[in-house]
Amino acid sequence: MSVHTDVSWELDDIQRGVLSPRPTPYAATYLVFRIDDRDHGRELMRRAGTAVTSAADSVSPLGETWVSVAVTCRGLEALGVPRASLDTFAWEFRQGMAARAEALGDVGDSSPEHWEAPLGGPDVHVVLTAVAPDPAHLEAAVDRARPAYATLSGVTAIWRQDCYALPTETEHFGYRDGVSHPAVEGSGIPGSNQLEAHLKAGEFVLGYPDELGGIQTPQPAVLGRNGSYAVFRKLHQNVAAFRRYLKDNSTSPQDEELIAAKIMGRWRSGAPLALAPQADDPALGADPCRRNTFLYASDDPAGFTTPGTCHIRRANPRDAAVAGEVRLHRMIRRGAVYGPPLPEGALEDDGADRGLMFAFIGAHIGRQFEFVQTQWMNDGVFFGANNAQDPVTGSRDGSTDFTIPRRPLRRRLAPLPRFVVTRGGEYCFLPSLTALRWLGGLHD
Repeated sequence: MSVHTDVSWELDDIQRGVLSPRPTPYAATYLVFRIDDRDHGRELMRRAGTAVTSAADSVSPLGETWVSVAVTCRGLEALGVPRASLDTFAWEFRQGMAARAEALGDVGDSSPEHWEAPLGGPDVHVVLTAVAPDPAHLEAAVDRARPAYATLSGVTAIWRQDCYALPTETEHFGYRDGVSHPAVEGSGIPGSNQLEAHLKAGEFVLGYPDELGGIQTPQPAVLGRNGSYAVFRKLHQNVAAFRRYLKDNSTSPQDEELIAAKIMGRWRSGAPLALAPQADDPALGADPCRRNTFLYASDDPAGFTTPGTCHIRRANPRDAAVAGEVRLHRMIRRGAVYGPPLPEGALEDDGADRGLMFAFIGAHIGRQFEFVQTQWMNDGVFFGANNAQDPVTGSRDGSTDFTIPRRPLRRRLAPLPRFVVTRGGEYCFLPSLTALRWLGGLHD
């Protein structure tokens, strides 16, 4: 496949957390700050501008340890960014995730009134994310970053979430996570599907041409260029309910695993049904060069192998016939689990909070994250399944069956309860290193 690399990246100005894959295994933490004093907030930005690692530093002095800094729209306001500049940012970003809750399906138990404080509230201004290979290195990174904010009385740390990725790369439902990554033109970072053409830089980083030829750059350009948008979501997983559903709807342990694979589109090892339709193939699941290299249109257009309603086909229909141009809705996804695992085999909830900290990186909140969430995850019309929702993350009310395409007769399972509940989230802007320094140099 030919790869066009005529884009001229300014990698030394882009935060490393935008493009660089996370190490395996790794530990991470999210720290949220409120800015009470504008000058102290600007000083935090100045210090962050010298502490954040750029995408050009493929091997930093700290190895696989780095820090990213993101700012909400309220955070930009708190820093004194002029209204005329704020109005050039994506309107979804200016509204914030809590205001978009109904459209996103964050209703009922997932509605903002039930979110974990302070998420979704007016006090979330800055989100610092630290990533390291293990908890010891992570804590060391946080310790190194602490002087940047601890001495600033006008900046207050108000929330922290520790999370991690295991060597097995599995999340609490038992599936290998983080399998699919798009290839970004000219970045030097390979994608996970060798059959997917590289996407334009402007799909993920502001200030570069995107798939439609447009260039999105909030103004002034010194603030917008080389930045990106980040969507953070804390998602609670009801593991016991998921396990009970599989057990109650299966006829044997083997059938239970088949149902689990049909719901996800992959076996728990990460092996896709598209390449391992009859049984799990752990060797395939562990092979990053093979486990994501497949398409749907020619081999499985009707979804008899990989159901159109399954999670991975909804999140990325690839070349399948759906409403919409798939390449316009691709995004960089990153997830890390939080909370203790539910003991193996347990079918009753133990009361512990566990789930996934989900991060999306892209240049278009509306046509990337929001489109996928509203049209592909919470609706089925795009591929002819009426109101069927995503079986894993959909905002279901327990009234919709899960159907597995099968010859000669479809297999219809019991209605799916809601396995994932939104505990909070934010729309953020990831400034470039230049923009961090610009924010730090603002004057009233």
